[in-house]
Amino acid sequence: MNVRTAPRRTRGLLAAGALTVLLAGCGIQATEVPTDFGPAPSRVRCSPAGPEASAQAERGLPAQVFLLCGSSLVAVDRTVRVPDGAADSRRVLVAQGLLDELAREPSAAEQRAGYSTRVRRGTTVGGPRPGDPEDTLRLSTAPADLTSAGLAQIVCTFSDSAAAEGDGSVILGGPDSARPRRYACTDEVRSRPDEEEPQSSEAAGG
Repeated sequence: MNVRTAPRRTRGLLAAGALTVLLAGCGIQATEVPTDFGPAPSRVRCSPAGPEASAQAERGLPAQVFLLCGSSLVAVDRTVRVPDGAADSRRVLVAQGLLDELAREPSAAEQRAGYSTRVRRGTTVGGPRPGDPEDTLRLSTAPADLTSAGLAQIVCTFSDSAAAEGDGSVILGGPDSARPRRYACTDEVRSRPDEEEPQSSEAAGG
């Protein structure tokens, strides 16, 4: 062993030990594994995204809508602006506000986190026709003509809002004369919206 290098090595070990103590004191765990401080999109995918500052400034109804992220549906916060209207039309107004938010392009931050939507712009919703169950919501596009994921977004968003019935289901119809059907948002639909179309059954009543 070279005696001249011993003090230098000792000083190096002492410095390394001091650095470890300082890091631990700051709440940072020392590591021997190289740490990547660069962009890592996979680490932030589907992270909760709060409303944009502009959306927070708007006066409206706090709500959640379901967007696609990866292969799942994820709820994100929105502020839905609902115009004043008669009490019996408020449910339809809420549903339209939610549809508008679903069709809106996700914010830049949400897009970076991996969010997207399959609901088309311009989609509208109206109330029941004569003979429909009273809680029916009729879309401008027939549910059967929507993509599986787009329908799942609408069903899950409506089922978690004032547009839903007491049991969380939603009754949807289209612009044609086909009878509306009752849809439910399940765990399977939320986890695999492209593969699991929302289950539906005949809506009784009218």
